[in-house]
Amino acid sequence: MVTIKIKCRTISRGVAEGEVLLSTDALSFLGNVDPKTGVVVDPSHAIYGQCIKDKILVFPHGKGSTVGSYVIYQLKKNNVAPAGMINIDSEPIVAVGAIISDIPLVDRLEEDPYKVLSDGDHIRVDSSNGYIDIPDK
Repeated sequence: MVTIKIKCRTISRGVAEGEVLLSTDALSFLGNVDPKTGVVVDPSHAIYGQCIKDKILVFPHGKGSTVGSYVIYQLKKNNVAPAGMINIDSEPIVAVGAIISDIPLVDRLEEDPYKVLSDGDHIRVDSSNGYIDIPDK
C-alpha cells in the first residue's frame, strides 16, 4: 500500500494509529468532553455526541481553562483518550495535557489536514520523527 508522508512539528512524542475524527471547532476539554466516557457533550460543538476514544483527533486548537490539561490526563486514566491528536496550531493547554498523558500530538502540518484527511481515514501519527502517514486514497 502506498502512503503519503506529511511532515509536521512534534509537540508530544510517540506513535499512534487510528481512525480520524475531524472537528472544525476548537476544543475545550473542560466542558466539551466527558472525562469518564470520552464523548463530546457540548451540543453546539461540531463533533457533538461522538466519542474520541482511540481516535486520531484533529482540531484547530484548544481553548478554555488550564484545567483542560488535567481533563486530558483524566481521559487517559479512564481509557477513553484519543490515540493521537493533530492541531493546526497547538497551544499550551493541549500540549501539556498530551505530554503528561503520553498522547502523540503534532501541529503545523506541511499540508492542510482538512484538505488531506477525512473522517474515518486510518492514519499513523509518528510524532517522534515528525510526520504522519496517510494511505493513498
